[in-house]
Amino acid sequence: MPQSHFKPLQGGALAMLTLVLSLATFMLVLDSTIANVAIPTIAGDLGASSSQGTWVITSFGVANAISIPITGWLAKRFGEVRLFLIATLLFVLASWLCGIANSLEMLIVFRVLQGAVAGPIIPLSQSLLLNNYPPEKRGMALAFWSMTIVVAPICGPILGGWISDNIHWGWIFFINVPIGLAVVLISWKILEGRESRISHQPVNTIGLILLALGVGALQLMLDQGRELDWFNSTEIVVLTIIAAVGLIALIIWELTDDNPVVDVSLFKSRNFTVGCVSTSLAFLVYSGTVVLIPLLLQQVYDYTATWAGLAAAPVGLLPILLAPIIGKFGNKIDMRILITVSFMVYALTFYWRAVTFEPEMTFMDVASPQFVQGLAVACFFMPLTTITLSGLPPEKMASASSLFNFLRTLAGSIGTSLTTFIWYNREAVHHTQLTEAINPYNPISQQFFQTMGSFGLSEEQTASYIARQITAQGFIIGANEIFFVSAITFISLVVLIWFAKPPFSSKH
Repeated sequence: MPQSHFKPLQGGALAMLTLVLSLATFMLVLDSTIANVAIPTIAGDLGASSSQGTWVITSFGVANAISIPITGWLAKRFGEVRLFLIATLLFVLASWLCGIANSLEMLIVFRVLQGAVAGPIIPLSQSLLLNNYPPEKRGMALAFWSMTIVVAPICGPILGGWISDNIHWGWIFFINVPIGLAVVLISWKILEGRESRISHQPVNTIGLILLALGVGALQLMLDQGRELDWFNSTEIVVLTIIAAVGLIALIIWELTDDNPVVDVSLFKSRNFTVGCVSTSLAFLVYSGTVVLIPLLLQQVYDYTATWAGLAAAPVGLLPILLAPIIGKFGNKIDMRILITVSFMVYALTFYWRAVTFEPEMTFMDVASPQFVQGLAVACFFMPLTTITLSGLPPEKMASASSLFNFLRTLAGSIGTSLTTFIWYNREAVHHTQLTEAINPYNPISQQFFQTMGSFGLSEEQTASYIARQITAQGFIIGANEIFFVSAITFISLVVLIWFAKPPFSSKH
């Protein structure tokens, strides 16, 4: 992070700034987690399927990912304080527009806007916090700041569920309005006259266009693929070609440009490559399952959004306790050991779900692995960030941080799309396989029809009941397969992370 040319803040002003900048991060993370449990409600209210409802998340994620790489250039061009205040105000406006949307198409447009303006908020909240803290206390500042990231996943699902069930889903976006306005007013009051140095640097317009074109086409292809029967659709073929050509052209252009939007030369660093690949793959898997679990609970187990949120919330309990400890003492331990612990716990909890998620499972069967997974979350972000940025020269730090966050955000969005597609696809496969056993030549199925008939059910009613059970079991088996593959993925990532080369040092 760049060093501030102002004296560090002290006393009440510093405490208030810490609170308000952490609140900005809390607002953004809350917005992401709060929407996960509300997808079925939003989709149903707007006349869309649950798989289409996931576009509410992916549209935000892609726009956010595209805007992150230009945060550094915008901050130098307009100043960190000014950019942070403007971005937060625009986020408030976009949130209000999301809340009043009356169609899925309108909501997605406003979510794209919301994601685009949200890009600078988290990086700048971190930068402004560190630049106004005394150097010796910056480690503790990061610990306080990161606390909001782990608290939000507890509040988000519960609050999102309660709002969806008791008020209207629009309020999951309206809630950002008072929080955002408070952040803007207090930040402006404290940081007035403490603007960062402004410099006019050229912007890589072609690189930015190629980035938006390639990433946007890729996400549209993933989101629309299931609806349009993949490569049997001309639209999907065209989007795939645009994505491939755009991303290849982007890499070639960025390797030769003096002011790259995405500095791909950073991958020459072993630690940066290992850290980025590990983080991106982990986020791809984790983000997909974060959306999958509430969908499974609401579609198959008839959980309300509130109870789905309560079942998901325990994942944030352990990080609240452990984040300050890891922030203070984590640098005394080999980062690879912390990440190995994280990835093995992820693998354990995903395997746990794969063998215990069944038609008769209880609330505790869902909440218990979520609680244990909190240990993995607590040991995840800080060590991986440290490894990724270790060994890089100071002048590369801003570009590296932007590229790292861009890939992480993009991977999360892609993971959401892929996971929901695979889940619905596997349900269809298992539904077909299970249905084949229901025929006049299977004595077990005929005996079941006779038994149900003795209770007064007609053949049509019995067939309808069986169809519902087959659909439910198809979804459960599909989810368990995804959990099992996720466990294997995290075990594989343990091997990858040990290719990182010490020493590891955090560059703040």
